Amino acid sequence: MKIFLAFCHPRRDSLTGTVADAFLKGASKAGHEIEFFDLYREKFDPVLRECDEPNDGTLENYSKEIQESFTRLNKNDAIVMVFPLWWWSMPAMLKGWIDRVWNYGLTYGPSQHNIQKGAMLILAEHTEAQLKKRNYDESIKTSLDVGIFNYNDIHDTDLIILGGTGLGREHCSKHIKTAYEKGLKF
Repeated sequence: MKIFLAFCHPRRDSLTGTVADAFLKGASKAGHEIEFFDLYREKFDPVLRECDEPNDGTLENYSKEIQESFTRLNKNDAIVMVFPLWWWSMPAMLKGWIDRVWNYGLTYGPSQHNIQKGAMLILAEHTEAQLKKRNYDESIKTSLDVGIFNYNDIHDTDLIILGGTGLGREHCSKHIKTAYEKGLKF
């Protein structure tokens, strides 16, 4: 399987980066081909401008940057996003990438995209218990899994919240292992 791994964190050497690397290592060992896309290092512009507002759904009617980004994404069978949970959602940089590239006629509407499988590995300071309080975990799942993957006709999905990142190295080492195993079994 060809996997597009979208990594979003301002520090490449963060725990989020280590988790992305662990997933990549597991998926590579399983024989998958991974394209690593680092939104910060590749200087992706997340601002949706008039030329990339949803239009008639024809790829050529979007900006050159979006044509290239969508073509790059669409060469893959699966998408994996690795990012920190900020304000109960994804970082603005990643949201801007989705706003611009996951556009009408490309991933939703009369789309013809190739993505069949998706996963999100989300690093959260909050613990599992804190996320279950008031059903924050379910709200996040609805917003991100249903609102992005399912809306774009990707139904083979997995949303993994790796919580309690402030609990120390031993706790976080479990997240790294989980990411590796997810890659291995993807």
